[in-house]
Amino acid sequence: MINLVRKRRSIRSYTMETVDRQSLELLVETLLRAPSSRNISPWEFVVVDDRTLMEGLSTAKKHGSSFLKGSPLAIVVCADSTKSDVWVEDCSIASILVQMTAESLGLGSCWIQIRQREHDAAMSAEEYIQGLLGLPAHIKVESIVSIGHPSEKRTPLGAEDLQYDKVKYNGYLEPFK
Repeated sequence: MINLVRKRRSIRSYTMETVDRQSLELLVETLLRAPSSRNISPWEFVVVDDRTLMEGLSTAKKHGSSFLKGSPLAIVVCADSTKSDVWVEDCSIASILVQMTAESLGLGSCWIQIRQREHDAAMSAEEYIQGLLGLPAHIKVESIVSIGHPSEKRTPLGAEDLQYDKVKYNGYLEPFK
């Protein structure tokens, strides 16, 4: 697993080769196996490969979603907010797990934050996606994960580039050595 973590990078440029059915089923299985607080599983997922919907998703927010136009697959990560007070955390876990599974399958991915982002001055990105996908109001949108065959190569971060100063040991004042 550490090797996947070491090489995974956010990929925003894909070939238009579709994600094969077996890989898609593994990605969905990963989502459904994601841990959740008290095993409530408030998350829900919308798998999107329809080109018209992808175009719509690409305009969900002002910045950082336009590359979805060139992505063959997106997973909209949502939750029933009435089931759990920690649905955001549960959705975040599912989002990163599906990214790691994509990496293990040789696919690229990128997290697109939706919650608390603006579509335009009159509407949030979440409201826009709720309308686009027909989601009821209690189904909240955390993120979109784009997935596809990478058309870009990104160099993994070297160990020397990691921010070890952000890690403390047995309290905030003692650095981790």
